[in-house]
Amino acid sequence: MSAGIEANFVKRFSGGPEIQVEGLRTRDQTGVTVLFGPSGAGKTTVLNSLAGLLRPDEGKIIFSGKTWSDASRKYFLPARERRIGFVPQEYALFPHLSVERNIAYGLNGASNSKLQSRVAEMIQWLGLHGLEKRLPKELSGGQQQRVALARALARRPDLLLLDEPLAALDAPTRQRLRGELRRLLKNTGIPSVLVTHDRTDALVLGDDLVVMDGGRVMQQGPVHEVFGRPANLAVAAIVAVETVQPGRVLERGDLITIAIGDQRLVALGGDLPPETSEVYVCIRAEDVILMKGEPRRTSPRNCLGATVRGFISEGPMVRIDLDCGFPLSALLTRQACDELTLKPGEGVLALIKAPNIHLIPRA
Repeated sequence: MSAGIEANFVKRFSGGPEIQVEGLRTRDQTGVTVLFGPSGAGKTTVLNSLAGLLRPDEGKIIFSGKTWSDASRKYFLPARERRIGFVPQEYALFPHLSVERNIAYGLNGASNSKLQSRVAEMIQWLGLHGLEKRLPKELSGGQQQRVALARALARRPDLLLLDEPLAALDAPTRQRLRGELRRLLKNTGIPSVLVTHDRTDALVLGDDLVVMDGGRVMQQGPVHEVFGRPANLAVAAIVAVETVQPGRVLERGDLITIAIGDQRLVALGGDLPPETSEVYVCIRAEDVILMKGEPRRTSPRNCLGATVRGFISEGPMVRIDLDCGFPLSALLTRQACDELTLKPGEGVLALIKAPNIHLIPRA
């Protein structure tokens, strides 16, 4: 029996959507699984169903071989008996309780000595020294996040659930705390399930990704595999593949030659069904390399002449819109963009490695 989550269930809302989860599984390791998708996809409903805050109408939820919910038997394990830690959006700290009392809240029933020892352990581990007597309103967003995490972990849960843990933070704080939260989640040694609709959060925080849309699981697997090789056009849109163009298969062999208009591209196609002749060509902006000058021998098999059409600033990065016979996006650091001295209307070479071109069959 798997030591992770196995979930197949339906949750209905009166006059609202139906969330139908099929084949949701997490690996039996201490990793971070991200539920990812647009607002309204059903991510928080899944998280609340795992937490025992919602009762599914059909199906089962099993964790580490133990049944948490089985609608066919009318069995439902209450949240208090599931040994989970839960970090809700905006942290939900008790405003009238100090940091140490917020952390201790989940330890009801513990002896006074055990309670004090566990609170002290959490304060030391999460770097909250000197903040013990402060109220939540006296803390920064990052400090509140750590207190909420400490409260959830104080009970030594078997599973940690986090609902949009960075959504309440401003952009600079969010960027700074992503790496810290990733480190904390990995150091707990506790499997975690995290909800987000932010692509960067998913990439930085997750080991595995579950893409949801319309109350359904669309694709799941290792984060970079799902982002790099979406199963269909809908998933490609959700994970924001910047370039998706219709193409035709021209030649097959160890590599596949694809035509997009008058352009020819070479890609890997080992997982493409042999009868496929029409495809969608998916290229991530970060996989496009730009250079000036004459083409020279390089590792990328695809070297396209392109014209710079415009720039979009994205913090430390710059997104460059190109025309190479079809629209193409590239993502460069500001330093790389400055070194190339790119200008609108200027010609460049766009290099793309064959393994970085993903093909989706097109009906």
